[in-house]
Amino acid sequence: MYLIYVFHQNLVIYWIIVTATQGYLYYTRYRESELRSAQLSAQLAQAQLQALRMQLHPHFLFNTLNAISTLVYKDPEIADRMIARLSDLLRLTLENVGVQEVRLAQELEFLERYLEIERMRFSDRLQVRMRISPETLDARAPYLILQPLVENAIRHGIAPRPTLGSVEVRAECKNGRLILEVQDDGPGISPDRNTKDGVGISSTRARLERLYGTAHHLELRNAAEGGLVVTLNLPFQLMAGNSAKNTGGGLS
Repeated sequence: MYLIYVFHQNLVIYWIIVTATQGYLYYTRYRESELRSAQLSAQLAQAQLQALRMQLHPHFLFNTLNAISTLVYKDPEIADRMIARLSDLLRLTLENVGVQEVRLAQELEFLERYLEIERMRFSDRLQVRMRISPETLDARAPYLILQPLVENAIRHGIAPRPTLGSVEVRAECKNGRLILEVQDDGPGISPDRNTKDGVGISSTRARLERLYGTAHHLELRNAAEGGLVVTLNLPFQLMAGNSAKNTGGGLS
């Protein structure tokens, strides 16, 4: 009887060990599967973000190359400067392949390079004002998010008119949010306008959705004084390594 008791006891212990081992192996395989799935999802999201971002470049490149081809005969010096600035922009873009967020100061630096080209294209027809609150300079911002918005403002608010037009870029921190705005003094949105966004705005919406989900807001509205205002409302987060405080403030 004692041997039978010991046998049954050992058999129970054996099955407990087998069950525990199988359970552990199943859990390990499950976690590995989850990890692979998360990695694949991250890679897919990265690829989609890259594809969306690349939709923003062709129109600008076409306009710039077209302007250069015209200026080569009319003003070779300006054409040469435009080629140099375009080279700078392409270099910066290639250096940051895969980057989704940068310091706002870096985003503004890229925007300024872009605006140098547009000022040469439009000469005295384009006026740009920057109203950037200092505490926003170290904030995280989507890379190349402002350029397509400014390009859209120039394309629709400045290019169609023969007289001087202006674009204003603003950045402030308000209630723990990063507020970015691009405003032009063009015709704004017509009441009978098709509600469908253009490629630039659509791609911007898609990028923000991928980066922030429901934690962002993009709004287009007509300004009271005329023109279009595009507002981005994003989480205010500092880039790693910055010690500035997360505080609100007015525009400078």
